[in-house]
Amino acid sequence: MSAIQSTDAQREFPYSRRDFERVKSLLFKQAGINLADSKDAMVYSRLARRLRTLNIHSFKEYLAYVGSCKDEMEHFINALTTNLTAFFREPHHFEALANYLRKRSQTKRIWCAASSTGEEPYSIAMTVASVFGTFTPNVQILATDIDSKVLQKAREGVYAQNSISQLSHDYKTQFFYKGKGAQTGRVRVVDELRKMVQFETLNLMSANWCLEAPIDVIFCRNVMIYFDRPTQRKILARMVRLMHSDGMYVAGHSENFTMYPELVAPMGKTIYRPVV
Repeated sequence: MSAIQSTDAQREFPYSRRDFERVKSLLFKQAGINLADSKDAMVYSRLARRLRTLNIHSFKEYLAYVGSCKDEMEHFINALTTNLTAFFREPHHFEALANYLRKRSQTKRIWCAASSTGEEPYSIAMTVASVFGTFTPNVQILATDIDSKVLQKAREGVYAQNSISQLSHDYKTQFFYKGKGAQTGRVRVVDELRKMVQFETLNLMSANWCLEAPIDVIFCRNVMIYFDRPTQRKILARMVRLMHSDGMYVAGHSENFTMYPELVAPMGKTIYRPVV
């Protein structure tokens, strides 16, 4: 089997089309993620780090190891999941959340289904704290992700100072500590805000999500684009079943669920309500 794009001679490890197809198949089976054929170089780059760490000399050998080692499967998934996020990314969603909370002060549960490194759930928490005027509202914020490594960063709540440059002065001073000395150029989410968010590992393809219902608001942004259409519908249907009848589902800017009118109905820009 020839190496992908005939670049094997320049690569540190043997890497064939068959290896890439096996990676695609395994990632889809474990995480429901559909890798495009154009991602072959990305797969090599990210998994080559694991081969070096484990002192494994080929992708064929590594894939055999992944299949036999549960702990390595976690590293495999972590390496191949993409985590692109920012504080208050797509700000209209947080304006919609604030309006929703003002109208439904009895809101109890918010689920951020793709936490990544924490910017999104902390943006949710800042919105909740601002609306209710307290760090201890009667609102549970659950943030989950399949990648355990990014969740650890999220729990720590430490970020580059320029990551909050677009926030207002009040938000910067109210919600972040400014690093000093060795931490100059970094900020940390204040303890009170970090306590508002519960971070947990969760694979959306798992049979049991262990989530308490009903959930009032679900943020699941720019995740469904990695799933094929049947998987999208399956996950969306499971989420809708967990939601309050007056709930709000927030999707990503590249996602459109108008093809599922039996599940959700539009209520704003990439925002939906469950159909019950």
